[in-house]
Amino acid sequence: MKNRQLVFSCNSGAGRCCLLAVFILVSTGFGFAQSENSTEEESEPRARVTGLRYISIHVLELEKSLKLYREILGFKMDDAEVLHGPGLEGMLVMKLKANDLTIGLSVTAPEFMHTIGPVGNTNHNHFMLKVNDIGPIGDKLKEEGYALENENYVRDQYTFFVGPNGEIIGLSSYE
Repeated sequence: MKNRQLVFSCNSGAGRCCLLAVFILVSTGFGFAQSENSTEEESEPRARVTGLRYISIHVLELEKSLKLYREILGFKMDDAEVLHGPGLEGMLVMKLKANDLTIGLSVTAPEFMHTIGPVGNTNHNHFMLKVNDIGPIGDKLKEEGYALENENYVRDQYTFFVGPNGEIIGLSSYE
């Protein structure tokens, strides 16, 4: 059997960028699969993401949003509530479900637009991940320089942070 080689065309800027990206990944030791010589024992439970809890979308056009998610995509209204508190006052959150996926559509009343809180608050677009143990994950995020929105994440079982691409990520260990 002949050896196959991966050949990159460097005739374009995209080819050079791809080649540069591969070089950087290889030179920094970045791997695409876990090493077989892992230092963690397989039987030892570790903190990790276990699923997607929900996606939250800050609604700008309510009629179009409801038509898309309910009529076109088939989500069903599960719950709705008006929130109260700093940065949340008067916000309507509608929970829509499709099987095991929940999407929260949040609408801020015009008279409360001035109360919208900082990035990371639940009135912004974000997704919430389920985790089995938030403590070690939150601690590791802080070690890596991520600012956590809720410093009491172990007690409260949730927090938010901004990812490296500007995405707002929530973590939750509550059932």
